[in-house]
Amino acid sequence: MTHAISSNSVTIIIVLYKESYDLISNTLEKIENFKKIIIDNDGNNVLKKKILSRFQIDKYVLNKKNIGFSAGYNQGIKLSRTEFTLVLGPDCIIFEHDIKILMTKLIGYTNALIVSPTSYDENNNLTYAGGPLPEYAEKNQILNIKGDTCVDNTLGACMLFNTKDIIEKNLLFDEIFFLYFSDDDLCRRIKKQSRSIIQIHDAKCIHQHGNLKVKNIYFKKFIREYNYFFDQLYYYFKINKHQNLINSFQKKLPKLFLKFFLKLITFQFLDVVKIFSKILAYYNFKKKLLRRDGRVV
Repeated sequence: MTHAISSNSVTIIIVLYKESYDLISNTLEKIENFKKIIIDNDGNNVLKKKILSRFQIDKYVLNKKNIGFSAGYNQGIKLSRTEFTLVLGPDCIIFEHDIKILMTKLIGYTNALIVSPTSYDENNNLTYAGGPLPEYAEKNQILNIKGDTCVDNTLGACMLFNTKDIIEKNLLFDEIFFLYFSDDDLCRRIKKQSRSIIQIHDAKCIHQHGNLKVKNIYFKKFIREYNYFFDQLYYYFKINKHQNLINSFQKKLPKLFLKFFLKLITFQFLDVVKIFSKILAYYNFKKKLLRRDGRVV
């Protein structure tokens, strides 16, 4: 079968939550010739009007509540009507020729389910080029590949796949993951089906690592700390390797409670929020997942 590589063959899914207009417009400027679906988990109608006044967006969904990035991506994937879908972080820049390289490579690598570009920062420093899954990874590990490479894990901020394949093989994102680890989990499930994930050397994206446009720094801290720890626990729970994390955290609990009150009385409120977020994530994890699943801690 001969494939015609064109901008009409792919739909780009972007999920928003309190991102600034400047950040998202910088991303959209580079992909104007492609079909685009925006899922806004903040339900920001003002931002929607501003974006639509400048950019052509095929579908723009305003969610009444924040359903998380995993559920937001799934919402967009189910709305996609093109052969390929690219999930793209709002702080991730990719150019048209790089997307077309990804499409060409995905077609050529017949066993591949996902292809992803090599990630750089704004100063052209390599930041990510594929790697192992979290349970096998060394902290801050970067693989400096020199060619297309079959990897166990890849960048969740920019993934291209065949839309039909992902849906029919039940490989949508697990929606219990709210903000983190959903890409790791997806890659792990793909590998279990003996399909490949290919890091493409010649395709490039720029990951800006944008921040939430949230004025309340304590709320921002809570969102990140709570969701990271909950999602981390859930990831290891799914592979039945959560017990070490649980045991380690339980041993720290008495000291954490003491530290919480010491930080509170010395007005170190960011630290207070960080400790509270982790403790709450731990107890919610036990309540929502361990007890539901019949596992005992």
